[in-house]
Amino acid sequence: MEPSVIYHVDERNIATVTLNRAEKHNAFDDKMISELTRAFKQAGEDKNVRALILKAEGKSFSAGADLNWMKRMATYTETQNENDALGLAEMLQTLYTMPKPTIARVQGAAFGGAVGLIACCDIAIGSKLSKFCLSEVKIGLIPATISPYVVEAMGARVCRRYFQTAEVFSARRARRLGLLSESVTEDELDSTIDNILSNIIKNGPQAVAKAKALVQWVSSQEINNELLSKTSKLIAQVRTSEEGQEGLSAFLEKRSASWVEMNNDK
Repeated sequence: MEPSVIYHVDERNIATVTLNRAEKHNAFDDKMISELTRAFKQAGEDKNVRALILKAEGKSFSAGADLNWMKRMATYTETQNENDALGLAEMLQTLYTMPKPTIARVQGAAFGGAVGLIACCDIAIGSKLSKFCLSEVKIGLIPATISPYVVEAMGARVCRRYFQTAEVFSARRARRLGLLSESVTEDELDSTIDNILSNIIKNGPQAVAKAKALVQWVSSQEINNELLSKTSKLIAQVRTSEEGQEGLSAFLEKRSASWVEMNNDK
């Protein structure tokens, strides 16, 4: 039996996590959620991994929750449902907080919880033909566990509409709303992602991780003297770090930084 999630790291140290239930339109259940959590943790903890691509086999990125999983959930008690939902919440948080750049490669349908997966990624590149739907209310549910990430990505006012209407919206609109970073033809998905990755791997790995964490932290802070002090201390720490010193030296000496040379040697 094939795994529902495939994990692979290439010669560039780019990890790819692939949803592998094409025959089910990559609908996820508790088993797939567990496998995704392990894969995201593995990529996050591997010091050699420079970035992660989240992709899917088949025509659809993901149809959301698996029908058989929903049937089982319907028989659970409230406590059992809470524990079940915490598994999904942990998986999403693991992806969202991964100390590596994350890129979603989106084709076809992305419904329900799949929108949450996309929103958790730093960058999302979608096919112009892809479709999106926050479909939970159609079956009397709400997008609770994915809501922190979708609201952050798309904004509260927009989410008031789509959480309540369950309208299907296009890639073009997803781009305008902030869910997608770019919308391209399906033939351009991989080349677009490769161009982004080629820029990422030129940069200091630790700086990239710190820059990602900086956005997540600063976005929830009030701009005041305390924040000015903390950000000043942070840049001072980075400037005097081993990587910061190497990057500054390489720039001043007009040479490639050590991490660029290491990547070119592969």
